[in-house]
Amino acid sequence: MKKFLSLALALVCVICCLSACGKTDDDKTITVAATSTPHAEILEQCKALMTEKGYTLVIKVVDDYVTPNTSTEDGEVDANYFQHTPYLTSFNAENGTHLVSVATVHYEPLGLYAGTCASIDALADGAKIAVPNDTTNEARALQLLAANGIITLKDGVGLTATKKDITSNPKNVEIVEMEAALISGVLDDVAMGVINGNYALEAKLDITKALATESSDSEAAKTFGNVLVVKEGNENKAAVLALVEVLKSQTITDYINNTYAGAVVPMN
Repeated sequence: MKKFLSLALALVCVICCLSACGKTDDDKTITVAATSTPHAEILEQCKALMTEKGYTLVIKVVDDYVTPNTSTEDGEVDANYFQHTPYLTSFNAENGTHLVSVATVHYEPLGLYAGTCASIDALADGAKIAVPNDTTNEARALQLLAANGIITLKDGVGLTATKKDITSNPKNVEIVEMEAALISGVLDDVAMGVINGNYALEAKLDITKALATESSDSEAAKTFGNVLVVKEGNENKAAVLALVEVLKSQTITDYINNTYAGAVVPMN
């Protein structure tokens, strides 16, 4: 009887330990939450490379910017891939989460696309240019317009720029602020529109035909690269390190360059 009780207690201890410990560094499956375009598409190309390394990559496609982080914090997924560092920092501060970036994978440049006007030189006096209305992307859009001589901004405003920081507007262009996702749909009603890379992809716009794009060495590119994120403490797990290596591989770099033609730029 004593032996039976000892064995039962030992089994209970093992079960409790396994439940408490959860996944270990020996786990061969890594689950990543990602938005569909381009993140999940890129991860799909990683599956075979992860298999070669002895790991199974499971992709959980999401369509919002909250679930991936809460799922990573709660341990429902091992990592996520959809956001840039400023958003991650803000999310941690506002939600008390403990998430960290382990790799910067790619950058999605803003593009200036023709609407009713075919070129920057042909801009008419008072022409309308649509820009995203969220703080971060509007500043990026204004910097893109400034880089192409359409407006001039106060020195030093960088990625905090707003319309109030415009110091010169030779063509008297009207900056039309609107939801970023809607701009591609109003190009027939404005002279030009500044569109995020992911929305340009969804609208099947060819970034090689954009009138201007953010430079790969711009402040925005360095700031808003999209990152692979895990919960703090999991940065050095073997499966995570393997995925980072795969995402940074030449195979994935070539896939991004060949598939997105500049709308998504690898950052190695």
